[in-house]
Amino acid sequence: MRLIHLAPLAAAAIVAACQPAGGGLTKSGLDPEKFKSEAGGKPTALYTLSNQNGMEACITNYGGRIVSLMVPGSDGELRDVVLGFDSIQAYFPENNQTDFCASIGRYANRIDHGRLPIDGDTVQLPVNNFGHCLHGGPTGWQYQVYDAAQPDDTTLVLTMHSPDGDNNFPGNVTATVTYTLRSDNSLAIDYSATTDAPTVINMTNHAYFCLSGDPERTVADDVLQINAATYTPVDSTYMTTGEILPVAGTPMDFTTPKPVGRDYALFDFKQVRNGNGFDHNWVLATEGDITLPAAVLTSPESGVTLIVYTTEPGIQFYSGNFLDGTIRGKRGKTYVQHAGLCLETQHYPDSPNKPEWPSTMLRPGETYESHTIFAFSNN
Repeated sequence: MRLIHLAPLAAAAIVAACQPAGGGLTKSGLDPEKFKSEAGGKPTALYTLSNQNGMEACITNYGGRIVSLMVPGSDGELRDVVLGFDSIQAYFPENNQTDFCASIGRYANRIDHGRLPIDGDTVQLPVNNFGHCLHGGPTGWQYQVYDAAQPDDTTLVLTMHSPDGDNNFPGNVTATVTYTLRSDNSLAIDYSATTDAPTVINMTNHAYFCLSGDPERTVADDVLQINAATYTPVDSTYMTTGEILPVAGTPMDFTTPKPVGRDYALFDFKQVRNGNGFDHNWVLATEGDITLPAAVLTSPESGVTLIVYTTEPGIQFYSGNFLDGTIRGKRGKTYVQHAGLCLETQHYPDSPNKPEWPSTMLRPGETYESHTIFAFSNN
């Protein structure tokens, strides 16, 4: 399997102001004043990271969401390559119940019918998606406020203190998400968590990437490669069946680069039909080696390439199937179906109910750690 490799990643550099000079707009056109609010009794804000190459990442502590990510294309111009909104109010669930670019917890993806086995007992979690518990439940961490600390111009540390019983998950959990914008134009995300009682943890980032920088286009022409020879099929409720099947000879095969849109409407294939497109977990062949590319995505329009590196065993590729043109995002742009796609590094969905799969159990005295790098370049 041929995959593109990058040079070893450089250390983070401290090079630019944490906030826009003079309190003005960010490079992506965001007004930080529109992100000052309160949710759950805690203040929200917008934090700006930048590097010496002019790349910029804007992140809010509400849900730990990447709001904008400015990346240079092949023409040298900066493009915002993620979907999102211009104000914090637009992220509140009463206005738009989306997971745009959020730091997901406690458990990314689905748990079957919300049934969580813990040491012989079954904890009933709330169900919020086709009868299953999705992304930590209806008030998962994407709808909560992280405590934020910005130690330097390239780093943001977000901390979540999740009490025992948060969406009925057991244990008091302290989790951190550290964003680092590196001098090689990569955004590193480091996750950690501890607990005082047995629980499960599976954290990810739910970025919707639009590498062309134009969300009124689709990602159909973007070229994707996934370093995985197998995947976990799903039923009609998007729940994993417990099988691990080969991708060879099916539309699920991204072992060599192909356009995202080539097969996402092949509903004659049951898995594409069940996922309403691509919405599946691929079993990575990287075996947790963060120096090996897990996925490579390129926009022919902008020349931007994204390489995903991770310590996680799986990656959920979601082709933006449920975007339907009813959401208006940044700059008033309408987000059509397939306006963006997700590459969520993770343990497999419903792992607590499938003991043969890599475990997501976290016990007192242990530390959960997960590392992902979104590395950007241009042709």
